[in-house]
Amino acid sequence: MLQGLADLNLSDCSGSIFVPKQMVVLKDSASSADKVVEAGLKFPLVAKPLWIDGTAKSHQLFLAYDRFSLAELDPPIVLQEFVNHGGVLFKVFVVGDTIKVVRRLSLPNISNCEKGKVDGVFKFPRVSSAAASADNAELDPSVAELPPKPFLEALVKELRSLLGLRLFNIDMIREHGSNNVFYVIDINYFPGYAKMPDYEQVFVDFFHNMAQDKRRCK
Repeated sequence: MLQGLADLNLSDCSGSIFVPKQMVVLKDSASSADKVVEAGLKFPLVAKPLWIDGTAKSHQLFLAYDRFSLAELDPPIVLQEFVNHGGVLFKVFVVGDTIKVVRRLSLPNISNCEKGKVDGVFKFPRVSSAAASADNAELDPSVAELPPKPFLEALVKELRSLLGLRLFNIDMIREHGSNNVFYVIDINYFPGYAKMPDYEQVFVDFFHNMAQDKRRCK
């Protein structure tokens, strides 16, 4: 789902979108170290399960600081380059034509000094949960500012066409210190909408509009 983002036409929008370098490890994480280097991925790497089945384990996230730490991870997993983003994640919920954005606290920035001193694997909390809400946190305005509305509308329009979906969410981050350079780190189809503000009314309107559209088609 992330691979198709490279083909999106967002040239006229007030922002740019990228996907962190990533690779899939299906088995034997220890022997994947050479492949990681060959693929040009730079540590630290975020490691997350390839399959999501609703269990707590399927939402566990790890940060691998060096090639030797990969042996501690259980495949199948996705390895993704970590991008400094000021510790804030944006969850973009899409329900038909409606777009809602919420902030979530995420991992803090990692300095080059820290990269050289730290090794091993670090397990971090589930940043997408409602408990990680950043609404009441004291944040730098440049970090907390939501993605521009025209940019999100254009991105969602392109993704709806590309994926053929009307119910999905996007996890995205703003590269720290950049002027609206964003990275999409995950796309989920039919996510848990209980985290989205006013989801009840949004879904009532969505199903009502679908019913009206079907009546018109008849």
